[in-house]
Amino acid sequence: MDGIIAINKARGLTSHDVVFKLRKILKTKKVGHTGTLDPEVDGVLPICIGRATRVSDYMMDSGKHYIAEVTLGRQTTTEDQTGDTVAEEVIHSDQFSSEEIDTALQSLVGDLEQIPPMFSAVKVNGRKLYEYARENKVIERPSRTVRIHYIKRLTELKYQDDVVSFMIEVGCGKGTYIRTLSTQIAERLGTVGHMSKLTRTASGGFTLDECLTLEELQSMPLEKIEAYLLPLERGLKDLPQLEVTEELKARILNGQKLSQFTPPLADETVLTYKGTALAIYMPHPDKEGIIKARKVFN
Repeated sequence: MDGIIAINKARGLTSHDVVFKLRKILKTKKVGHTGTLDPEVDGVLPICIGRATRVSDYMMDSGKHYIAEVTLGRQTTTEDQTGDTVAEEVIHSDQFSSEEIDTALQSLVGDLEQIPPMFSAVKVNGRKLYEYARENKVIERPSRTVRIHYIKRLTELKYQDDVVSFMIEVGCGKGTYIRTLSTQIAERLGTVGHMSKLTRTASGGFTLDECLTLEELQSMPLEKIEAYLLPLERGLKDLPQLEVTEELKARILNGQKLSQFTPPLADETVLTYKGTALAIYMPHPDKEGIIKARKVFN
């Protein structure tokens, strides 16, 4: 069984839980996810099966879309609703206008510096940050630049119990923490805050409309599930594509070096024959005019 299937992950499950359950449902061990989704986050989690596991890295690099609830007035250890409160500030009714919120949101669009939260899987000195956090250790984390493509407010401001909440939609590049983005929104507004809810609506080129739940898959026979598997080419759609001749097909499947094409490949490119991905090739780092195989799908 080979291909990609998009799962609508329920809250309460880790990405590894989904992989474990799918291995049982599909009766295969070669199953991998395309980037972790926190247990309290639901939404799109593309899963690669069989040969398609070889394209998971490229799917992780693609943009993602989220719908999040931001709550101003309380900051937490985890930057989301699951953490302990570390700072509070009473938010008075009508303290912020919709225009002020929207201005703060738009100020974060573009390249943005983020420091990964302590409760995250980012590794520092060979250990995951959440391992330090569980020992009540706070260590220095390197900042990184992420890309926010757009942010827009979806709901009116809701003032209740000394906080204010609102929903936003975010399109962003890889490595973006929406939890951290929520605290940055609060900072722009001169207060504290956290992310109180999150749903991933698109990832790896898949949307919620294309997703199935684990419960739906559990009730299907294997042959019916196979009809929902999408080819590994779907996971490579963000890379440049080049259709090659039949004469080159065997050489490409053997991973042989080739002379540059005209026009030349500038970066990693999917070489296809009759629409089927044969391999990913890239310019040779040391030999001008030569391209080499990055991955071969044989």
